[in-house]
Amino acid sequence: MTNSFGTASILEVGNETYHFHDLTRLGAGFDVESLPYSLKILLENQLRTEDGVNIQADEIESLAAWVPEQSSGEVLFSPARVLLQDFTGVPAVVDLAVMREAMESLGGDADRINPLSPADLVIDHSVMVDFFGSSNALEKNTQREYARNGERYEFLRWGQQAFNDFRVVPPSTGIVHQVNIEYLASVVFSTIRD
Repeated sequence: MTNSFGTASILEVGNETYHFHDLTRLGAGFDVESLPYSLKILLENQLRTEDGVNIQADEIESLAAWVPEQSSGEVLFSPARVLLQDFTGVPAVVDLAVMREAMESLGGDADRINPLSPADLVIDHSVMVDFFGSSNALEKNTQREYARNGERYEFLRWGQQAFNDFRVVPPSTGIVHQVNIEYLASVVFSTIRD
C-alpha cells in the first residue's frame, strides 16, 4: 500500500505489532480536528487502502480538505466488515453463486469468488407468530419457520460453507442490530497482510 501522506504508524502491544494510519500525522493544510467523525472514518479508510489506482492521493487530499457545502464527489469506501439482513443479503449470496458458476464455465477457479470483506448475514424478523400463550410457542414458531423457508435456509447454509469470511446467524437469535452489538461487532479489526 502507498503512504503518500506519511500517516503510517506502528502500535506495539505486548509482543504484537500493529500498523495503522494516524490522522494527526496528516500534515499542515488539513484541519482534521474539525472534520465530522463520519468523515474521519472515511479518511482513515482511504489512507489505509490507498494504492495509487483505486484510491489516489488527490482523492484523499480532497476528503481531508472537506468544506461543508463546497465539497462534492464520490468517496470510495472499503469496509472492514459487512452486516447483512436476510432480505438484502440473500440476493448478494445469489450474486456470488452466479459469479462462481460463470467463473467455472470460463474454466477458472470458482473458489476464488468470495466476499471482498468479511460478511455476516443475520436472519431476523422472519419468525411469524402462529403459536402463542404457551411455554413452547417460540420453539413451535421456529419449527414452522424452518418448514416455510427450508430452501432459503439450505441455500444460506451452503453459502456459509462455500464462501470464505461469510457467516449466517440463524432465525430466532434476535434482530440484526441486537445480534450485531451483542455478538458480532468489533471496535478494531486486525488483518494479517503480506
